[in-house]
Amino acid sequence: MSYYNHPLLKKDVIEYREYQVRIARKGIEKSLLVVLPTGLGKTVIALIVMLEKLLESGGKVLMLAPTRPLVEQHYEFIKSVTLLHPRSIAMITGNIEKKKRLELWRRASVIIATPQTIENDLVTNEISLRDVSCIVFDEAHRAVGEYSYVYIARRYREENPHAHVIGITASPGSSKERIEEICGNLGIEEIEIRTEYDDDVLPYIYPVEFEWIHVEVPVEIRGLKEELEKVVDDRLNKLREMGVKIKGNSKKEILEIQAKIRELIKESPNRQLYEIASIQAEVLKLKHAVELIETQGLEALKKYFERLKKEAYSRGGSKASKRLFSDPKFLEVLKRVEGLETKHPKLEKLVEVIQEALDEGTERIIVFANFRDSVEMITSHLKERGIKAERFIGQSSRNGVKGLSQKEQVEIIRRFKEGVFNVLVATSVAEEGIDIPSTDLVIFYEPVPSEIRSIQRRGRTGRDTYGRVVMLITKDTRDEIYYWISRRKEKIMKRMMRRKLKREEGKEVESDQKRLEDFKNTSIKIIVDHRELRSGVVKELKDFGVEIDVEVLNVGDYQLSSRVCVERKTVEDFLASLIDTERNLFRQIEELSKNYERPVLIIEGGNLFGVRNIHPHAIMGALASISVDFRVPILFTKDSRESAELIFLIAKREMEEGIRNIKFHTKKTSKNDREMLEYIVSSFPGVGVSTAKALLNHFGSIKNIVNADKKELLRVKGVGEVTAETIKKYGEMEYGKRSFIKDLD
Repeated sequence: MSYYNHPLLKKDVIEYREYQVRIARKGIEKSLLVVLPTGLGKTVIALIVMLEKLLESGGKVLMLAPTRPLVEQHYEFIKSVTLLHPRSIAMITGNIEKKKRLELWRRASVIIATPQTIENDLVTNEISLRDVSCIVFDEAHRAVGEYSYVYIARRYREENPHAHVIGITASPGSSKERIEEICGNLGIEEIEIRTEYDDDVLPYIYPVEFEWIHVEVPVEIRGLKEELEKVVDDRLNKLREMGVKIKGNSKKEILEIQAKIRELIKESPNRQLYEIASIQAEVLKLKHAVELIETQGLEALKKYFERLKKEAYSRGGSKASKRLFSDPKFLEVLKRVEGLETKHPKLEKLVEVIQEALDEGTERIIVFANFRDSVEMITSHLKERGIKAERFIGQSSRNGVKGLSQKEQVEIIRRFKEGVFNVLVATSVAEEGIDIPSTDLVIFYEPVPSEIRSIQRRGRTGRDTYGRVVMLITKDTRDEIYYWISRRKEKIMKRMMRRKLKREEGKEVESDQKRLEDFKNTSIKIIVDHRELRSGVVKELKDFGVEIDVEVLNVGDYQLSSRVCVERKTVEDFLASLIDTERNLFRQIEELSKNYERPVLIIEGGNLFGVRNIHPHAIMGALASISVDFRVPILFTKDSRESAELIFLIAKREMEEGIRNIKFHTKKTSKNDREMLEYIVSSFPGVGVSTAKALLNHFGSIKNIVNADKKELLRVKGVGEVTAETIKKYGEMEYGKRSFIKDLD
C-alpha cells in the first residue's frame, strides 16, 4: 500500500488514492464542490486542500460541520494525522463560552466548528474571516435557504477577496435549481463528482449486493388503511366545497395549498381561511397515520394516536386534533386499532434477515428507520428475540422520547465498534458524516424518497469488505412510490452533475505525479547562504538543475523569491538553539518573519523528542510559538534529499506565480560596532555567531584573527581543524586568483 506524503502530514497515515489527489489538485486551484459517496474520503480531500492553503497563504483554515459529534470527529482525525502542533488546531462549538472561543479563534491555524457558532460570532463582529485562506463546508447540501452556511459564505466573500471554498457532500440533490442554489450560495466555481462505478474509484471499494424484499400488507391492516382513507376523503371533499381547488390527494399538493393559505391569512385573515387551514392540518395528520400503518405497523400507529389524543384533550391542543377526536368515523377507526395486535410482516422479515446474517458470521448491521417510534419498536423486538441491538437517535427530545446526549452517542458508537452489540437501529442521525464503522449489512426498514439520504445510508457498507444492502418494501404502498422516487432523483442528480461538469470529450488527464527529474533545467535560481554550502541540500539542489547564487544572507538560509526565505535546521541544531542563548532561536525566527512575507522553517532529521534532555513541553511550546506567534510554517523532512525537494518545489511554485524578483541583499537591521564585527567574523564558512564572539573575545580584532596561526585558532572554543583551516585559507587568499565556489565544486 502506498501513502500520501505531505510536509504537514505524518508519514504513512493516509492511503494514497489517485482520484483523491486529482480532486484535491482541482480544489487547490478553484473553489470546488466535491460529490463522493459516503466512505470514499471526502474529508481526506478537504484536508489536503486545507494543508496546501495553509502552506501557500498562511493565516487560518476553517472546517464547518453541522453537528457537534461530527466536529469532534474531524478534530480528532486532523490531530491524529497531521504534524501540526495540537495547540494550533481548535474545536469551536456553542457549548464553549465566548471568551474561550475567541481565544481559540485567535490562537489556532486550523479551526473545526459548528456553523451556528461561527455565524453568531460573525453577526456580533467578534471574529473576522479576512485571514481565512480556505473554508470547508461539510455536508454542503445544507447550504440552502437560511442555513448558517449561506450567511458564512456570503460574509467570507465580502471580507476576503481571495475567498476559497470547498464543499463536500454525498449528494447535493437532484434538481437543477437546488444544485445551482448550493453552488451560488457557497461561491462554487466547479464540481467534481465520483460514483462507485468510476474507473478511478473502483480499485478502492468492494462490491455491494442489493436485495429488495417485498412483503404483503395483512388483511387487517389493509382494512384499517381503507377506513382511514375514507376519513381523509371526507376532509378533502369539505375543502373542495369551500372553494379549494384540489386535483388529487397527495401530501405534496396539500402542503403546497397550505403554504398558499398561510400567505392569504397574512394578507387578509378571516374565519373561513382559518377553517380551511385547520381542515388541511387534519388531512396531514391523517395522511401520516396512513403512512405509519402501511409502512411501520400497528404499534407505531398506536403510539401516534396516543400523542394525538393527549394533544386533543390538553388545554393548548390544536383545533385539528380536537376535531378529529370528535369525529365518529375517526373514533371508530381508533377503536378498531386499539383492539388489534397484528404485527407488520416487515418486523418478522427483519428478524429473519438479521438472524440469518449473524449465523453466517456478519459482525455489524445497521437498520435505518424513519421514525423514532419505529426505532424503539424494532430495538425492543430484536432484544426480545435474543439479538444484541441498541437504538441510535438524535440529541433532541420530542414526542415523549428522550434524545441521546453527545456523550451517549459516542459511547454507543464505541461499543458498536468493539462488538459489544451487533445491530445498530438508527434514525437519520446515522446517515450524515458521523464516524460509524463500515458495516457488513445495511437494512432499510422502509425506502426514503430522498436521493441524498438513500446514498448516505448505502455508503455505510462496502468500505472495508464486501457489503450488502437490503430494502424492505411493502407492496402496493407508498414504500414502492418512495423507492422509485429516490431512484429517479438519484439518476437525475447524476445526470445534472455530469452536465454541469462540462468535461471535454477525449481530453487527456494530466499526470498527477511528476518526478523531480521532469523539472530539471527549469532555470530556477535560489540564493544560498554561504554557511549552507557544505550541506547535502545544496548538492541535491544542484542535481535538480537549480542555479545557485551564494550570498552572505543576514536572515535565513535559502532565499527562494522576494517573499519566501527558508531557515533550515537539523534536529540537533534546532534543539541546541533552544538552550543556547548565543544562537537564540526566537530572535532568528523574529528576524525571518520581519524581513520576508512568507518565511518557512524546515526541521530536518529524526524525532525531535528524546534526542536531548529537553522536556517535550518545552519543544512543543517552541513549535507552537513559531507557528502561532510568529506565523512561520514549520515543515519536517527526514534528510537533506527531502529538504532539497521541498525547497525546490516551493521555488518552482514561486517562479510559476511570477514572483521571481529575488533580492540579492536582504534588508539589514542597524547594528552597533560590536554586532557588526560579530557579523563579519560569522560570515566565514563554518563560523556561527557564538564562535565569532569567542574568536573576537580571544583575539580582540578581525586583524588578529586573520593573522593568527592555526595552532592559536584551535585554542578557541568552537574552532576545529576545518574551521581553523578555512579562516587561514580565506584570510590569506588574494582576490581574483581562485574562485572559492569552483574550489568547492
